[in-house]
Amino acid sequence: MTPRFRGWLPIVFLPLVVVLLETPAWPRWAFMWALAISIYAGCKWLTWRRAQVEGTPLWRRVGYLLAWPGLDARSFLGEHPSAWSSRPAPREWWLGVLKTATGLGLLFGVARLVPAGVPYVTGWVGMIGIVMVLHFGVFHLLSCAWRSVGVGARPLMDRPLVSSSLGEFWGRRWNTAFRDLTHRFCFRPLSAGWGVPAAVLTVFAISGLIHDVVISVPAGGGHGGPSLFFVLQGAGLLIERSGAGRRLGLGSGWRGWLFTMGFLIAPIGVLFHPPFVADIIVPFMRAVGAL
Repeated sequence: MTPRFRGWLPIVFLPLVVVLLETPAWPRWAFMWALAISIYAGCKWLTWRRAQVEGTPLWRRVGYLLAWPGLDARSFLGEHPSAWSSRPAPREWWLGVLKTATGLGLLFGVARLVPAGVPYVTGWVGMIGIVMVLHFGVFHLLSCAWRSVGVGARPLMDRPLVSSSLGEFWGRRWNTAFRDLTHRFCFRPLSAGWGVPAAVLTVFAISGLIHDVVISVPAGGGHGGPSLFFVLQGAGLLIERSGAGRRLGLGSGWRGWLFTMGFLIAPIGVLFHPPFVADIIVPFMRAVGAL
């Protein structure tokens, strides 16, 4: 077995261990978090092994593995300053605090105001709150903390709602950690052999399968929905980059924004399907005292 292949082993075997250890006594939300963390840990290990940065101090390596959710190991561990290694302005700190507080307010406040007969709405409010707390809030504060000591830690979210194209949304503004991983280890190798369109669809299909594992398997339903959502995103990206898409202005301006939001919002129910929201998110909210 080659060293390059060994780097991929945790991504395969850690989720398999979780599946083998899972018992009916586990809450479904615990199974979901365990799967998500195991896949993330495998991705983190792969990027760390492939970083090939010499002379990085131990504290920085430990920080990358345990105290930073991003997956761009080269920027984080690199000795040379990057565009994201400058100190954050005070406004960024306050913005991170505000987003965290907003998420907590949604999760522990607004969700309680939703009538009991509509658990799907309750779960959606809770999901938005969780994403605001983690991805937009706490992770942004971690980015500020690391950048304040000169480490290249780009925020994982960069105002995704202003995206004027699907390419901008998925490539620059939404969860750049996963984008960094898939672009380096999937898109670039595949595009070299298969061409860009096939590589785009394959990468989105892989993303869909991963989300199906994390979302649909623990929920025990909705299988294939997340995969369909991400395949649609890949198709939309190819449409906006096609000749017809460029002539229609689907990759920029207000037309691009409408096209992007439409492609994201219209099929969102097959990504976060009712079994996931009702049987994973709502019980998790109860477990943490949000309901």
